[in-house]
Parts: sequence; structure tokens; C-alpha cells
Amino acid sequence: MAEQILQIRHLRKSFGNNLVLKDVDFEVNAGDVTCIIGASGSGKSTLLRCINLLEHPSGGEVLFHGENILAGKVDQSAYRAKVGMVFQSFNLFNNLTVLDNCMVGQIKVLGRHKDEAHAIAMEYLEKVDMGPYINAKPRQISGGQKQRVAIARALAMGPEVLLFDEPTSALDPEMVGEVLAVMRDLAASGLTMLVVTHEMGFARDVSKQVVFMDEGVIAEQGSPELIFHHPKQARTQAFLARYLKG
Repeated sequence: MAEQILQIRHLRKSFGNNLVLKDVDFEVNAGDVTCIIGASGSGKSTLLRCINLLEHPSGGEVLFHGENILAGKVDQSAYRAKVGMVFQSFNLFNNLTVLDNCMVGQIKVLGRHKDEAHAIAMEYLEKVDMGPYINAKPRQISGGQKQRVAIARALAMGPEVLLFDEPTSALDPEMVGEVLAVMRDLAASGLTMLVVTHEMGFARDVSKQVVFMDEGVIAEQGSPELIFHHPKQARTQAFLARYLKG
């Protein structure tokens, strides 16, 4: 049986009187790719931010290897190195080079020696085909290239799970493919991934599990075959209708 890395139990999140997440439950197994789909405003990004502790949940549990990270005993920086995140808006340091962006977290959070951090950064920058751009600043490269740097930066921290929050939605259409290609390669390598995405083809082709969220709840979850070809819930069917006609 596959090892469960993350277990989300009865997770709730409110902003004032607005309940954004309502009793969310699911698991992430080692080596699996889980895609979270749903309309804008359904709670997908808030869920990822709660898992990564960028937002503090209003209730429930987030278990990492069986330990509730919301209990207050977890080193957040160390946890975020193990449960990395790739953001929609890249979040690179604009004053640092591509290479330094991929080294700074390793040195400051993980305490790696500069030489080791350099070697690891280069390994992952080359993996995402950004080796020729190591001395560039973020303003000098495209959006697709920035996102590939952000992925390399997250990988350099040695995560057990990588969270992706709509990683292609801020990109020009011609740049989406290059980022999805990197993500497909990572999935094929066995990296555990939790991906919020509007790219239904990626979710259908790469996922082990698809989670459909609607109005703060998981309306339906299952294999890509089940969700995309045999959805049981009317709201899942309605959400997918436009995609399936395409």
C-alpha cells in the first residue's frame, strides 16, 4: 500500500463570515499526482495555502507523515522545504540572478554550504532547461522561463511534495506548454505533486487522482477516468461539459 504523505481532515477556513473551505478531506500518496480542479472561487488556492501554512486553517487537521502540523510544534520553514510551493506569480527575487534565486533558500533555510547549494541549483536549472540563463535577472527572461526557475528553486530544497497553484494561469498561451512539459517530466520521475490547475488535458493525462471542488467542498474525487468520463455529480458534469465538447 502506498505511503500517505499528506492527510487533510475536516479542513475549514473562514475569512470573516465567509466560509471558504467547508470540511475538506483527502489524502496524498507518495509518488502520486493529484490535480484539484473547479471554478474560480471554489477554494482550490486557499486549500493549497492552508496546506503550506500560508493561511492558517480555521479548523481541522493537516497531517504530514501522520503528524498534525497545525498543533504548533512544527518548524514552518523546515516543513515548507519538505512541502514546497510553486506560485501563479512566480515570486522570484527580482534583485537576484536566476542562480542566486535557486541558492538563497538552500543556504538560509537548509544551512547548506554555498558550493553544495550552487551544485544543486545548477542540477535543477539544467533539468528545466534554464542552464544558459543563470546570470540573468528575472526581468530579462519570459514568464515561462520565470516559472521554470521557480520550479527549479522549489526542487532544490528537496521537497517530498510539491504544490502548484495554477502555475500556468499567468502565462501567455505560447508559454504554457513549456511549463506543462517540465511538470509532466517531474510526474514521470515519481515526484509527489498536488496541482491546482485549469489545464484539463494535464489533469486528465497525468493525474492519479482528480479532486473537483465546488463552493468550498470536494464535490467529487476519483481517477481521471471516473471524473472526466463518468462523473456522478451534476455539478461536476456541468463544470466539465464545456471542456468535453471541445
